[in-house]
Amino acid sequence: MPLRFIGTTSDDGDCPTLYEIEGTDEILVQGDRETDPGHLAQLRDVKESETFVRVPRDLLVRYAPRLTAPELQPFPSVSHMFREFQHTAWRLETRRGYASDRKSPLWQQFLDGQDITGDPPNAWRQNVAAQVALGKRIERVRILDEPATEGQQFLRARAATNIAAGEDIRHLTRARAQELRLPDFDFWLFDSRTLVRFAFDEEDTTLGVYVTEDPAEVLAACQARDAAWHYARTADFTRQVRSTM
Repeated sequence: MPLRFIGTTSDDGDCPTLYEIEGTDEILVQGDRETDPGHLAQLRDVKESETFVRVPRDLLVRYAPRLTAPELQPFPSVSHMFREFQHTAWRLETRRGYASDRKSPLWQQFLDGQDITGDPPNAWRQNVAAQVALGKRIERVRILDEPATEGQQFLRARAATNIAAGEDIRHLTRARAQELRLPDFDFWLFDSRTLVRFAFDEEDTTLGVYVTEDPAEVLAACQARDAAWHYARTADFTRQVRSTM
């Protein structure tokens, strides 16, 4: 089963770190192995298969989940959040492409070099305009490879329509995102309170979302947002990005 990076208190990419084992209610802890004979002698009910590591208390205080793991649910089940949020809806996009984009009728037009920014307003952009008119903010940061993948180029080409509707879209290089230790998964963060984390298969198809208000996970998402937004750059319409989710 794949691991999902939760958080670390290390500045150099080593340990200590917490991971979630996807699809389970289990956490994997990375730390320095405990070798003190006196400590090992005091451990209780030790199984032969078990090992023990040391991690700073701060790692658990900052990143250990407080609630049980959320269930996977279909993306349409959270569509109401894009209308009901009070202040901010913020998106981190990390993938190199999305199956939903490749299935779009605009995809082939893009491959053929045609202008794909002239389609009429859709439900997404209409809602963006309505929410922005109420003083709310809809923002996203897209992580870009160097050079950009074909899927990312498509998103750049489509960005102008979303920006015109009222989104603030910025981008960040993958190298900088890795330096900042940003999450490697896509999510929406609503009002710094509710985290909606995407699940994808190997073909970039959305399997669903995990929704949580776990304080530790929300805090980590807020910290990722602040770091990404600080370093992300705006650009002209031809270099902006979007996704269809």
